[in-house]
Amino acid sequence: MSNTFRVGEMTVHRIIEKEIGNTLALEFLPNLTAELLEENRSWLGPAGLDEADRLVLCFQSYLVQTPRHTVLVDSCIGNDKERPARPIWHRKKDDAWMGGLASLGLTVNDVDFVMCTHLHVDHVGWNTRLENGRWVPTFPRARYLFSKRELDYWLAENEKTAILPIVDSVIPILEAKRCDLITSDHALEDLVRLLPTPGHTIDHFAVQLGRGGKEAVITGDLIHSPLQARYPDLTMRLDYDPQQAVATRRRFLETYCDTDTLCCFSHFPSPSRGYVKRWDDGFRCEYVTT
Repeated sequence: MSNTFRVGEMTVHRIIEKEIGNTLALEFLPNLTAELLEENRSWLGPAGLDEADRLVLCFQSYLVQTPRHTVLVDSCIGNDKERPARPIWHRKKDDAWMGGLASLGLTVNDVDFVMCTHLHVDHVGWNTRLENGRWVPTFPRARYLFSKRELDYWLAENEKTAILPIVDSVIPILEAKRCDLITSDHALEDLVRLLPTPGHTIDHFAVQLGRGGKEAVITGDLIHSPLQARYPDLTMRLDYDPQQAVATRRRFLETYCDTDTLCCFSHFPSPSRGYVKRWDDGFRCEYVTT
């Protein structure tokens, strides 16, 4: 199974940092019941549900190469970060992400734009790296694109109580003057544009690829697990506005159901991409594995 694939005029790469059973399903999706989980165990596991009933999530970035730009969509977890609440990520030191980038024949200097679908911890981590005790932009030539509304919200929250991912992975980008503030319907170029998908965070966006935005779409965290495709009303424990998140997810799945748009899911287990199909009152992903 290749983590590199073509989308029209573009080449897209998955850079995987971790793929693990992350959190107990009943904790991660608070309105999931034990009975419903049991009903779906046969098709979920083991790719999507481990032996401890933790949802298997893929923590990854999508790197999009257009004829004009190299665009990183979400920068994953990162190294050396203080994450005491998440032991697997706390002060992590490995070469999974950087090794993945190098395997493509690319370096940090090749990235033109970094797009963060939202500013949660596992989507901003490689925005910065530790250098001589300071957090500096990992991608020295890149412009980092943050939704202004999303950024304003998190900066205000950080003023109340320090939020480590904002302190070490967002504010240093602002201080280095590498950030451009955008709206969540921004068009970077004719092949890359944003789609507002709020709910999980205040101004979350997905990323549409191709002319007219119809060849592929990178979801970000509007959906985390195939269970939420089957049952779009299942909310995630960190949703900013759970009901808005449900409405966004249903609208997204209805929009792309039975179309030729390749959906690249940010956290679905590998291969993480495929086509949305209807499944009774819900949906499923028909995976593409070649």
